Amino acid sequence: MFGNIGFPGLILILIIALVVFGPSKLPEIGKAVGSSLREFKKATRDIISDEEPKKVEEKNNN
Repeated sequence: MFGNIGFPGLILILIIALVVFGPSKLPEIGKAVGSSLREFKKATRDIISDEEPKKVEEKNNN
């Protein structure tokens, strides 16, 4: 989805965020985004690991 932004696009996004939120809020926003991304990845890993044993059971039953 965001694979083709590139470095200039990231700089533009950072400048817009700096103007909108101000320099004092950016570290807080970055921390919140990072922790949200970490939780999302953890939940995704948990879902994938929960489904793997079911696939093994289905193969053993057939």
